[in-house]
Amino acid sequence: MTAESVEHRVQWPVPPQDGYTVDDLFTLPDLPPHTELIDGSLVFVSPQRRFHANVIDLLVHGLRTTLPAELRVSREMTVVLDNRNGPEPDVSVIRADAVTGPGQTKSEARDVLLAIEVVSPDSESRDRTTKPQKYAAAEIPNFWRVEESGTSGRPVIHVYELDPLTRAYIHTGMHRDRIKVDKPYSIDIDLTAIDNL
Repeated sequence: MTAESVEHRVQWPVPPQDGYTVDDLFTLPDLPPHTELIDGSLVFVSPQRRFHANVIDLLVHGLRTTLPAELRVSREMTVVLDNRNGPEPDVSVIRADAVTGPGQTKSEARDVLLAIEVVSPDSESRDRTTKPQKYAAAEIPNFWRVEESGTSGRPVIHVYELDPLTRAYIHTGMHRDRIKVDKPYSIDIDLTAIDNL
């Protein structure tokens, strides 16, 4: 064996028989940044693309512009849905009284009013299917899925609201150049501003 092959060897944690729990997510040493827990399995994310990072910046800034005092915006923070699911939405809007301080590493689903996922090639299935279903089951009232427009390279935002009877999301709109909605609060963001980032 050469020295080079030994250097690249990674010691992956062996999962427990019934899968990992949210407690494991926060106590396992040396996990890569932005590791998520989905159905008891650890999910490692690929490096961000520029579009992904720029959309997160645009949305965080835009959401904070008209943010009511009782709410806060978080980026890439774990949301505990249940004991076996701790996804990390790209952006979320949470209740201000749920913020515990600068050392906080997670939010509880009951405190989240909006979860946003920016779809990446490596996370398409999770962002389009798995995560929205889990967010809805945890009764997060609003969900946005952001895709990259093939023609303009700008964000296209699909807006969903929770149907409390079915505990499933209903598609309420698709926004291309501007997103202007009233839920979870009055929001108006110029999506063309991404051209300047």
